[in-house]
Amino acid sequence: MQRFIQTLGLAVVLVPTLVFAADWRQFRGNDTTAVGDDTPIPTEWSADKNVAWKVPLTGRGLSCPIIIGDRVFVTCCSGYRQDRLHVICFAAKDGKTLWERQFWATGRTGSHPKMSNASSTPASDGKHIFALFSSNDLVCLDLDGNLEWFRGLMVDFPNASNSLGMSSSPIVVGDTLVTQIENDSQSLAVGIDVATGESRWTKERPKRANWTSPAVLRGTKSADDLALLQSSAGMTAVNPRTGAVVFNYDNGASTIPSSTVNGRTVFIPSRGITALQFAEGSANPEILWRGERLNPGTGTPIVYQDSLYFVNNAGVLFCADPKNGDIKWQVRLEGPFSSSLVAAAGHLVAFNEKGVGQVVKLGGEKGEIVSKNDLGETILCTPAIVDGAIYVRSDEHLWKLALPQ
Repeated sequence: MQRFIQTLGLAVVLVPTLVFAADWRQFRGNDTTAVGDDTPIPTEWSADKNVAWKVPLTGRGLSCPIIIGDRVFVTCCSGYRQDRLHVICFAAKDGKTLWERQFWATGRTGSHPKMSNASSTPASDGKHIFALFSSNDLVCLDLDGNLEWFRGLMVDFPNASNSLGMSSSPIVVGDTLVTQIENDSQSLAVGIDVATGESRWTKERPKRANWTSPAVLRGTKSADDLALLQSSAGMTAVNPRTGAVVFNYDNGASTIPSSTVNGRTVFIPSRGITALQFAEGSANPEILWRGERLNPGTGTPIVYQDSLYFVNNAGVLFCADPKNGDIKWQVRLEGPFSSSLVAAAGHLVAFNEKGVGQVVKLGGEKGEIVSKNDLGETILCTPAIVDGAIYVRSDEHLWKLALPQ
């Protein structure tokens, strides 16, 4: 395992960490549900309205921002070969750069022009930042930017890559970082000790390119938390600390939109959408329903306020009943979309690839599109919502959208 790599001597600004009401610690939030709290969010914005701050970013990146306390973290890559890796920390209050760390990539950095070496969203346990890049370089930093450990995973797994670029985002479950590195050659999933960077387990996975991210199924008094690994073959639930398989769903699944969880129900993009229901204390789910008319596009579905939402490849937003899959209503948005929906304060927020953020008000017989807000730059990332603020990035900039304080 490669334990250290030379970093640039960039200054670290030490700022006491404040305790905010909530964090957004990984792709689609702490529990991978993409749901924020009930703090009011801005429902419209422009260059001179509800933009708390806007800061420039280095190079390229599709990864989503994460928020820990009073800090926002993003990853980027730069250079002709995208081989310079950046982890940048900003102050959530005013967008001031607190620190930046840079590393040289050790693995393959090539990708489709639409993608980037910085496509995977970082994850955090509240004390560390785990930044995974398409080159399969994995960096662990503390919140002040000090290097804890570094792994060039392609040193251990030299054929773990694909020609289009990797984008699966790791998740933290307990004291284990779970990541999927799935491709047509050397396909695997790894559970990594967050403290040391050592592998706790490695599992072979289906040999097919896969861009989905793992999800978390929270446990109960009689069941532990599980990591859900989706692939073309279906879904496997594993004990995150040992890698032991708890159950297999083997009816196939998408390799682009990921699964979402609501309580003890898992909604898998499989044959449309398939809902798996876990009884209390049971590790063996039953199929609750299967909706073959429900076909999410690139973005991951979301469950919010007793409804299941997703956007299909035609840009149509669907609302379905999570209990049986029946379609309640649908409304056309302005696409195309690469990002996933997020929700907070009775609204859905959807950013299309053109940079237009569309806000849908919920609660009536049908969702109401209350605004379309153009940031003027290509946006492929899923936003984060914390304490009423929407954080979203393009290649060029990171924005904080918030109501005036």
